[in-house]
Order: sequence, then structure tokens, then C-alpha cells
Amino acid sequence: MERLRVSAPVDSLIDLPAISQHQLLATKTKIKNCDFRCFVQQVAGARPSTHISSFQAHAGSFKGRARGAKKTKQRPRQLSPLAQEAGAGEPPPELALLPPPQPATPTSSVATLDLGDQRERWETFQKRQRLTFEGAAKLLLDTFEYQGLVKHTGGCHCGAVRFEVWASADLHIFDCNCSVCKKKQNRHFIVPASRFKLLKGAESITTYTFNTHKAQHTFCKRCGVQSFYTPRSNPGGFGIAPHCLDEGTVRSVVIEEFNGSDWEKAMKEHKTIKNMSKE
Repeated sequence: MERLRVSAPVDSLIDLPAISQHQLLATKTKIKNCDFRCFVQQVAGARPSTHISSFQAHAGSFKGRARGAKKTKQRPRQLSPLAQEAGAGEPPPELALLPPPQPATPTSSVATLDLGDQRERWETFQKRQRLTFEGAAKLLLDTFEYQGLVKHTGGCHCGAVRFEVWASADLHIFDCNCSVCKKKQNRHFIVPASRFKLLKGAESITTYTFNTHKAQHTFCKRCGVQSFYTPRSNPGGFGIAPHCLDEGTVRSVVIEEFNGSDWEKAMKEHKTIKNMSKE
């Protein structure tokens, strides 16, 4: 039986209706040793005599294309003996033996600073105060910048809100008699915002405002205690409740009455209160 070579590209076999590209590709392995008539009968179910001329019009070989495809087929990657011993799904031992990447060494550590003869003294200070390197540096810088001041700590009754504030050991307290301060006995001393730090409890704080809404009366949601707030007289600072401070840092207290019931007049007459939140 005569064997014919088919060279037509798959997309150009338009003379065979009902023969799709997928059908041709799926059957290319079947025609390797099959004569042309057998191929047409298997794929199209048509009479071979009606389509032989259209296939013979093309040059080349379908079988040759299949051989070319085999030549370009990528060979599986050869694994090293160690990788073969490791088994599938496991990293090769030569990779496993590599040391894990080391985290970057922070630049803000004692090891990167030339402390000279003060290194031992610095490390002893950190251990004694139970501070991190950053915490120890902050404490020393604050002490230097806020000379004459002490660090007070305090918070609400339930402990959900905690803060620290740098202020004098001798506190100047304002006793305001405005409608809200009179009811809640809001005595406070004023500090710049830069000297105040909320240590914890931001999610436990809620705020009450009224009238001009400039004063932010913040208090703990759980126990209701206002340990600090933002006063109308100093929106750039904080008013701290002295009775909410921890013991041991207050040396003396001076109380000044402030006529908050006539707020505008009291602010005009007072010479220093409006500047207490400035550095």
C-alpha cells in the first residue's frame, strides 16, 4: 500500500470539514505508521478519494513536524546525587546545608557606638534601670533637655490608661469653675504636648466636648476617670490631673483659681496661662 506524506500546517487543512486542530494534534501519534487512507478514515470518517489532492498540494511531512517537535522537547533537569537522595518535595541537601540568612544588625546598638571608657558604665546603667538601648538614650536626653524637670507617671483608676509627663516637681495647679470643670472637680497643671506621652490605653479613651468643642475632655471608657485632657486655653498642650499621678515625684503644689465661668474675660486678664503649652 502506498504511504503518503502530509505536510499541510494544521491550520490550513480546510478541505476536511469536521476535522479540528485539536483532533489532528490528538491523533498525530496514530498516523506515524498509518497510511494516508487510514488516517482520513480515522479522523474525518470521510472517503479518502475526495481529499487526497488537497493534502498532496502541500510540501514537507507531518511526520517530520512531529520529529522536529521531539527535538525541541526539553529534557528533564538532571538532579545531583545529593538531590536524588533527598527525594521529591524536599530541598536538596546542598541547599539545606547553606546557613540561614542573618537578620540585619541594628545600627542603634551599643556595639556600633564608640563609648570608650564609658561602655561598662553605660551597660551597668541599662541593667540597673532595666531599659533598652533606646529607652536609656531617651531618658538621658530627656533629662538633659528638660533640666529642672522630673518625669511623672500616672493613669486612670482601672489602669487601662497610662502616661508619663515631664514637669516641675513643684506643680502650679489651676482650679477652674466652668460648668463642666466645677462638676467633675477638674484641677490640672498644663504642659506642652511634646512633654507628654501616652504609654497605653488609646483604645480605652473616649472624649466629651460641648459649647465651642475646643476643649477635649478625654476619660477612660471603663472607669470614667479623666487623668488628662486638652484644655481650651491651651489646645497645643495637655492638662494633667495631679491627683492621678503616681506618688513620689511631686514636691509641692500651688493652686490658683481660674474663673472659667467667664472664660473670655479670665483669659484676657491672665498673663501667663495661654503660654503654658509653649516650649
